[in-house]
Amino acid sequence: MAKKELEVSAIANGTVIDHIPADVTFKVVQVLNLYSHPGAITIGTNLESKTLGKKGIIKVSDRYLTDEEIGRLSVVAPNVTLNIIRDYQIAEKKYVQYPKQIIGVVKCSNPKCITNHQPVATKMEVFNMNLKSLRCVYCERVMQHDEIELL
Repeated sequence: MAKKELEVSAIANGTVIDHIPADVTFKVVQVLNLYSHPGAITIGTNLESKTLGKKGIIKVSDRYLTDEEIGRLSVVAPNVTLNIIRDYQIAEKKYVQYPKQIIGVVKCSNPKCITNHQPVATKMEVFNMNLKSLRCVYCERVMQHDEIELL
């Protein structure tokens, strides 16, 4: 029996987000606001992966992620790989990791926190890397991964 492969056309220039946990593939689309991107976007999910079991991949033509977007991405999908494509070749590979500090990306869940009442950028520290919990620098509220709300 012949091996079957999924063929997806290469992009000339842009970003390929690879090794996305399959269950957050469409959350990545939302977090990066890819709905408004005028160029071609290819989304694959539930693809076989040796390391993840099932993975997602997103190819975005003619767009490169900003540091702020990479910060947002790291909250919902840490450990993804970004392949920067130029002239159909991988020009650069970046490995997204959960940062030590996240500024202006996550809303504090404490209704009394100053960041919810004053024009102050939120500032979160990674409190527990394994459980993916964050702690607000201002009010010290600890939020678990499932409580995290993006701004």
